[in-house]
Order: sequence, then structure tokens, then C-alpha cells
Amino acid sequence: MRFPALLDCAEVLPRLDQFDAILDARSPAEFALDHLPGAINCPVLDDDERHRVGTLYAHDPFEAKKLGAALVARNIARHLESRFLQHQRSWKPLVYCWRGGNRSGALAHVLTQVGWPAAQLVGGYQAYRRQVVAALAELPPRLSLRIVCGPTGSGKSRLLQALAAAGAQVLDLERLAAHRGSVLGDLPDQPQPTQKAFESGIWNTLRRFDTARVIFAESESRRIGRLQVPPALIEAMRAAPCLSLELPTPARIRLLLQDYAHFASDPQRLGARLDSLTPLHGHAVIAHWRQLAQSGALPQLAAELLERHYDPAYRRSLGRNFSGIPETMTLALDDIDDAALTAAAQLVHHQKITH
Repeated sequence: MRFPALLDCAEVLPRLDQFDAILDARSPAEFALDHLPGAINCPVLDDDERHRVGTLYAHDPFEAKKLGAALVARNIARHLESRFLQHQRSWKPLVYCWRGGNRSGALAHVLTQVGWPAAQLVGGYQAYRRQVVAALAELPPRLSLRIVCGPTGSGKSRLLQALAAAGAQVLDLERLAAHRGSVLGDLPDQPQPTQKAFESGIWNTLRRFDTARVIFAESESRRIGRLQVPPALIEAMRAAPCLSLELPTPARIRLLLQDYAHFASDPQRLGARLDSLTPLHGHAVIAHWRQLAQSGALPQLAAELLERHYDPAYRRSLGRNFSGIPETMTLALDDIDDAALTAAAQLVHHQKITH
């Protein structure tokens, strides 16, 4: 009888990409909170079944095991028929569950008996999570970070995208957080991930980088939407050299109108977001801004938000939080079209800008 290979997490994580598939045997709710990068959910017990078996186990472990075995066998059979039969003998999956290995062990055992070289992750998701937490504490001080600064609407995120296209190493925290980092920054129809999933995304990005090369990131606060940037990473970012991006105000307004176009068709949602600024600006100012939103005067609203809210907040925050500001290099753009961003990215990537 063949048995699945039992692999330690520290051994597996550096070579995750060598597996043809990563199978998460946990329930859908567990999977939604966080999972290994690239994993697909193949629950051997769904959320309701897991609850039923767990409740029964508290009263009668033997009956719970009988019920669980029947449900697990049925679900594994369904996965075999619907997901796995097309794979050749060489298909190599990695299987994991929460911690104890019962669910992943059952799935990995069946896959191995079929003839696939399946491996089981010892310690499951909990072992993986410990590795991620440790890496996010230990790795950031060793990174060669360069922080792209600039007020709201200066094109920082677009420059990061252009840098990535030019072959630079880019850590785009706002993309990983599904949030633009401001009071209006939540994305339409795209909820933010959980904190653990956000940290998994950061780890999965950093693990692919060459720490001897520069890594570009955007100046961020500790919080992006409702998510927290890991402490060691934010501290490393705030101690890193900075690049300041400048853009004329008319171009900044055009950029904001493009990035926040979804608010144009939903002034009520925009007004609700503006309400959160009432403690800073007072009811009269917010009522005025809500009226601009309702009447469709978005260019004027964007201009006033930049002048009265975003730019003063940026100036206060930057000097207080980023020690690399005194040695900042400045990159001034006339516009944010593709040609300008591509040219700027080439200059930055090849370090051809000066103080």
C-alpha cells in the first residue's frame, strides 16, 4: 500500500510552485478566511457537515466518526469524479487541512492509492500561518525598499504598475488590500480580503523577490481601509529612501475623476463617504461637498478635496512618518498618459533620476 509523502512546512513553502495543485481540504468558510497561495478548495466536509460532526463528537465521538467517515468518503468521491479524473499519473498535488491532518490525510490517502504522487502538509494551515507571521517579522528589515511618495492623485499607483511592467520589483499594497488607501478608497464590487489573507498576499509577493534588488512600494499609512500593514514592514518602509512624485493639479483632478468614476453614478454613496470627514471639516463644509456631488460638479469637488483635505493631511503625515524624506529624489511629470508613465518608470527603474 502506498502512502502520501509527509512534508514539513519549512521544506514545502520555498518550493510551493513545484506542485501541480494545492488542495485545501478544509470547509469553504475556513478557506475564505485565508489559504495557501494558489490553493483550490476541495472540502471533505462542507460548513454544515463540519458543524454537524463537531456537535455530535462532543456527545458521542464514535457516532461522530461514523457520520464523518461517510460524509468524507462521499465528498472525496465527488471531487474525484468532477475535478481529478482528467489528470495524468504524474500529477503531483499538495494537500492540507487545518492542523491535525485527518481531513487532508483522507484525501491524500485516496489520491495516493489511485497512483498520484500526493503529498500532505504536516501541521496544515496553522503551520503555514506560523511561517507567514515569522517571515513578515524577519524579512522586511532585509529589503532594499524605495518608497514612492506624492500627494493624493499624483499617480503613485500608476507609476508602480508601470515599474512592474518595466521589470522592477513592486510591492503594491493597495492592490493586495483591494483599497486605494483613502476615505474614498474602497473599490466597487470588490471587498477587502481578511487580515490573514492580506498578509498571505504580502508574503507570497515578497517571497519571489531578490532581496539584493530594489523593491518599490507606495507610501502608506499603517491602515489601508480596514487592514493593517504588518508592523515590521511599515517600519522598514518608513525608514527607506523616498522618491517624490509631482503632477500638476489639473492632471491630478483628471486622475481622480478616472479612478473614482464609480462615484459619478452613485452620489449618495459618495455623500455617505464624505460624511466621515465631518469631525475634521464641520457640517457646513460637508453639506457643500455633498451638494457638489449631488449636482455632478465632481471636478470642483475633487479640487476642493485636494486643497482642503488631502494635501494638508499628506504634508502632516509624510514628514512625521517617513524619515527618508530629507533625501527625497523628485520626479515631476506633466501628465499621466501611458507614454509619460512608461518613460518615468524607465528612469526610476534604472536609477537615472537625480535629487
